[in-house]
Amino acid sequence: MTHPTTQTVEAPATTLAVDARDLHKSFGAVAAVNGVSLAIKPGEIVAFLGPNGAGKTTTIDMLLGLSVPSHGTVSIYGHTPRGAIARGQVSAVMQSGGLLKDLTVRETLELTATLFADTRPVDEVLERAGITEIASRMVEKCSGGQQQRLRFALALLSDPGLLILDEPTTGMDVEGRRDFWAAIRADAARGRTVVFATHYLEEADAYADRIILLRRGKIVADGSAAEIKNLAAGRTVTARLNAPDQPAIAGLPGVDSVSVQGGKVSVHTKDSDVVARYLLTQTDAVDLEITSNNLEDAFVALTGDDAQTPSLAEGN
Repeated sequence: MTHPTTQTVEAPATTLAVDARDLHKSFGAVAAVNGVSLAIKPGEIVAFLGPNGAGKTTTIDMLLGLSVPSHGTVSIYGHTPRGAIARGQVSAVMQSGGLLKDLTVRETLELTATLFADTRPVDEVLERAGITEIASRMVEKCSGGQQQRLRFALALLSDPGLLILDEPTTGMDVEGRRDFWAAIRADAARGRTVVFATHYLEEADAYADRIILLRRGKIVADGSAAEIKNLAAGRTVTARLNAPDQPAIAGLPGVDSVSVQGGKVSVHTKDSDVVARYLLTQTDAVDLEITSNNLEDAFVALTGDDAQTPSLAEGN
């Protein structure tokens, strides 16, 4: 998948791509978003993560002007969301909808291009989205992943400065997902800003410059993947041993939990040195490993029902 040079929408260096301040959105008695503030710089790739009902989609709707905040303000490159859209500065790739099944892929792009005063060439966006070979295929004959790539191509037509993606790789195979993110990275390197919501934590870990975790309508963490992982304190010590004394291990300082399965003990602890020393000197443990938390561990720790708000929150 090659990536021809494009000219992305320029904005003054001091202008934030997204400047959202104290956003609130309620639906009756339910506060879907409760005080979200965002400052996103041009060229950043930002992942929105959170459990169902955390406020991700509602926040995205407000950034796109599809929903009006109950309180707070949104600015996209210094304009209102609708003003930025009218200028071609922002586009979105949503999970579903927006495709006419009785048109070909190329016809869909050509028709959509007529809605803008100035667009990138259709052949160029076909290539960038990796769907040149299916340009003559009817949309209804395209797979779910191919339709999602078509939505990506549609979003690129206006050459937006800000691209907002809602579960962008749903339905794509492994190769398609890899090619898609390679294209996103290339665009970001040229100054395009990308904000995406996903349930694929590995995508956020691998491709986002910055991760924002939402829980119950609030930002509970905002930082790099490494910073987010560090917020979930502790490490996991695993080893193989015969007849592990589970109560004795659980009683060691800093141990949060102990599980034993198939002759393998797994210990989550705040002090891995204490656990490792005990296992190596007081038991017949072999194959001992110490691992740090991954993004999934941090996600569960920071967004679960009993999660505590960490020190790194709404930090950017």
